[in-house]
Amino acid sequence: MKLSNKDQGYELRETPGKGEGIFAAKNFQPGDVVMVGRIEKFVDKNNSHASQIGINTYVMHGGLVSKVNHSCQPNCGIKVNETGGHDFVAFKPIKIGEEITFDYAMRNYSVDYFGEQCRCGSKECRGKITGWKDLPKHKKQEYKGFIALYLLELDDKTVIN
Repeated sequence: MKLSNKDQGYELRETPGKGEGIFAAKNFQPGDVVMVGRIEKFVDKNNSHASQIGINTYVMHGGLVSKVNHSCQPNCGIKVNETGGHDFVAFKPIKIGEEITFDYAMRNYSVDYFGEQCRCGSKECRGKITGWKDLPKHKKQEYKGFIALYLLELDDKTVIN
């Protein structure tokens, strides 16, 4: 299956071992907005396709955003847009044909719905998909500026409590 949004710079394709994924249909440079996040609906709790947009608030994004796969060594990060949705912003250069990925920890404080081993295949794979609270400090530093800011608020609350 190949669903194209080439005019926007990405397309949905089959991904070996992962089902489907989003792939670049054009080159992106660091700082480029790769996909715009539009909130489709609010949900009661976190799940594998939900995005955390506040301390206890979860949503589903519309379009193909939910098809972007996790990587422990991503090429995109998160920027919260004016609607509260998550835009995917290039974290490093992305070439045509490369899979667009982000670390699920960039948007969710805790992740407990992926029981199996991480399948990202990156050299820096943590072995399990984790949330922000379980990231090593060096990863949190690396992601600075490419995460949802409420994650830092939750870190502060955890330290205080």
